[in-house]
Amino acid sequence: MASFSALTTNISLHFVPNLLPVYSFTSAPTKNPPPQQHHKLRIRRTPCASALAVASPGVSKPDLLVNSLLSKVLESDRGLFLSREEHKKVAEMAHELEIFCVDQPVNCPLIFGEWDVVYCSNPTSPGGFYRSTIGRLFFKTKEMIQVLEAPDIVRNKVGFSLLGFIDGEVSLKGKLKVVDEKWIEVVFTPPNVKIGGLELKYGGESEVKLQILYIDEKMRLGRGSRGSLFVFHRRHPSGLINQ
Repeated sequence: MASFSALTTNISLHFVPNLLPVYSFTSAPTKNPPPQQHHKLRIRRTPCASALAVASPGVSKPDLLVNSLLSKVLESDRGLFLSREEHKKVAEMAHELEIFCVDQPVNCPLIFGEWDVVYCSNPTSPGGFYRSTIGRLFFKTKEMIQVLEAPDIVRNKVGFSLLGFIDGEVSLKGKLKVVDEKWIEVVFTPPNVKIGGLELKYGGESEVKLQILYIDEKMRLGRGSRGSLFVFHRRHPSGLINQ
């Protein structure tokens, strides 16, 4: 939506704002992602039309599930405030929504746009150190955004407040590659950090993989290579351009 750190190179891997899942996830592993056979991203109209039909008012089951799932996670600080039972319920609803996923979701134009990262089953994974127990003492997360731009650009950004009064952000730019009809891979360039008037780059490239489980005008579900579930909420659903 497939995987921040101190402002030093040697520990940067823990800080990279991977809004897509990363290999340091601690959730239970699932089946390994398919072999990396990268393909050029090809957007087709047919799957998108199917997605619009699935999410239309005439089919209430997906709509109800989407609304119910979002109602649970939107005020949960990306899953941090949810109990174990509530996480389980989110996982159950996500599993139900998989049934309604379009064929070949990587080819659906609905994946493009601006998305808020509103949930992760391992809540401290996206954002790295900034979301850890210690990190939250100093950094208050203001927003986590993922932007997918056609044909193959991914931009991740975590906005935060340092000690409650210094604004900052960490951002990455990556290139999206299609692995198969459901899996994508993103290779990110080194992250860029802005804190107050300071701006710098640090660390090296990072790579993440993500399976697309469900997509419509409002919400996208993804699962990382080690099993973490992600929920993305579209920032401007009314601004969608007809495909």
